Amino acid sequence: MNYLPTSIDGVYIIEPKRFGDSRGYFMETFRLDEFHANVDPGVEFVQCNESVSTRGVLRGLHFQKGEFSQAKLVRVSQGAVIDVAVDIRKGSPTFGRHVAVELSAENARMLYIPRHFAHGFIVISETAQFQYMVDNTYAPQAEATLRFDDPEVGIQWPLPASQLNLSEKDLRGLSLSEIRALL
Repeated sequence: MNYLPTSIDGVYIIEPKRFGDSRGYFMETFRLDEFHANVDPGVEFVQCNESVSTRGVLRGLHFQKGEFSQAKLVRVSQGAVIDVAVDIRKGSPTFGRHVAVELSAENARMLYIPRHFAHGFIVISETAQFQYMVDNTYAPQAEATLRFDDPEVGIQWPLPASQLNLSEKDLRGLSLSEIRALL
């Protein structure tokens, strides 16, 4: 696998190697020893999740606060998304900055997002199957949402607002300024 650092410390794009022939392909999607050596030696994933969404669904930008924070390793096994990680680490020199990466079944890329980041994605294909591993179980009492369209963060989503499909919870997300006050 190739482990590519991004413009924000701790966030990595991971590119698995595919081995294919006329029957299809094989690829490793995770190896703990390589992951520890190249990305984060302390992370231990404890839960795997999957969602299926249609074009225009925007999920996020979610995070869990404090001791319930989660590191995530995310990938798309069908379709394509634009995946976004926003740095909300208290005192970070890149606080409020984001990384956006296309993840698709075709490019097989994954994104590693450390703890204390808000995370979300938008589906840009007709449907997408999104999978992620987390290093801490879900704690509803610690969950919060950064508003997807906060101008201070400035994410340029690839679809117009008229084509977005968000949950009520995501529409009520907090601004970056409100989140700064929570930390």
